[in-house]
Amino acid sequence: MVIKVGYEFSIEVARPTTVLLLLSVHPSRERSLLKRDVAETFPAVPVEQFLDVYGNRCSRAVVGPGVTTFRSIGLVRDSGVPDLRNAGARRHRVDRLPPEVLPFLFGSRYCETDLLSEAAWDLFGSVPEGWDRVQAVCDWVNGAVEFGYRHARNTRTALETFDERRGVCRDYAHLSIALCRALNIPARFVNGYLGDIGIEALPFPMDFNAWFEVYLDGSWHMFDARHNQPRIGRIPIAKGRDAADVAMITTFGAHTLKSFLVWTEQVA
Repeated sequence: MVIKVGYEFSIEVARPTTVLLLLSVHPSRERSLLKRDVAETFPAVPVEQFLDVYGNRCSRAVVGPGVTTFRSIGLVRDSGVPDLRNAGARRHRVDRLPPEVLPFLFGSRYCETDLLSEAAWDLFGSVPEGWDRVQAVCDWVNGAVEFGYRHARNTRTALETFDERRGVCRDYAHLSIALCRALNIPARFVNGYLGDIGIEALPFPMDFNAWFEVYLDGSWHMFDARHNQPRIGRIPIAKGRDAADVAMITTFGAHTLKSFLVWTEQVA
């Protein structure tokens, strides 16, 4: 299966402004790229690429006053197999975790692990450890939180999602991450492409998606509390402690977003 992924958005600035993008397909999918998703700008300006501290591919450019359009199209080879599940994966003792995984146990900007610890143990402390406990978190978040684009708020934290019981995909991920960390399970935030492949097409414009990964049995495993079922064609872009680490568009100066399009679809 080949999937076309890409985006096009335009911003307007009043003065020369540095723009940082985390919108390239994640290096973990490097070998499956048939066409690299290089960021182009209109009008053209130099674009620098580098890897950040989490291993995400970033692009940096300085745009002049006026409107600049950013565009990228990539082709990704995909197995066409739904998300893999490893129901027997076991939780590590904290003293046995690799040092580089430990930061994903701590609280972060959007994931107040300390404030959700008591609720996490009350809700899931009796569930068998490992994969079953993480899946129980996903089942609970999926059932407890009402999804709706009208509920989107870019400042909402995991605790606020827990209290308000509504949100969008990033809120589902943040709440799940905070609960898992409170249960001593390392968890990290992932955003990326997820098209309507293998399901009935949704009546909404295409958008980026958010899910999360947990560290079990020596590797990272994908979970998605928002959809809570295996999906086809999930393509990661960036990974970090939460959405603050993987903001897709950052401008170091004021800007106005003029347009925004995303596509991810199977092609012949």
